[in-house]
Amino acid sequence: MEILQFLISDKGLELIGLIIGLLYLLLEYKANIWLWPVGVIMPIVYIIIFYQNKFYADMTFNVYYLFASIYGWYIWAKSLEKTDQGLISHLPKKYIVGLSAIFVAIFAAIAFLLINFTDSEVPYGDSFTTTLSILAMWMLAHKYIEQWLLWIVVNAVTAVLYHNKELNITVILFIVNFFVSILGYVKWKKMMLEQEQQQAV
Repeated sequence: MEILQFLISDKGLELIGLIIGLLYLLLEYKANIWLWPVGVIMPIVYIIIFYQNKFYADMTFNVYYLFASIYGWYIWAKSLEKTDQGLISHLPKKYIVGLSAIFVAIFAAIAFLLINFTDSEVPYGDSFTTTLSILAMWMLAHKYIEQWLLWIVVNAVTAVLYHNKELNITVILFIVNFFVSILGYVKWKKMMLEQEQQQAV
């Protein structure tokens, strides 16, 4: 009974989120399709955590994260059926201006809502990390290597925000995420070069 009470407590939920998050990160690092089923489970835990701690934009992002994981699962599963699709690649330069405009629009909208309709204590920080995460998730679904660069920034800023709210177990996850994001970029870069060599044969 005490174990159950701990698991449904703030710290218990954080611990569950940490374990699931580390598993997700490992699968993402390996570009393994099983990251997506785990990605469906993980946001449910964090929706509760972020609601309790007034990170409303992050809570809303995790609703998006849930559906984005289903979308990513579909895209990756479909890519396995074709050898010429689903490979790791660079973000096309033609997308940069459009994605920048989308970033500004989403950031402004989220910040406006948080400032005017919630009691969020960090509306701009929350809006920044949420907006960048939305774009990073889309890039991950399409296997653009630059998604790791966005996650490096997101994880660094998020760790600071959550430290200030004393979500210490969750902070550990994002510190680990920060370093794994750097390693993930290197790993995917290597995998991309291997793909290019195989295609050249």
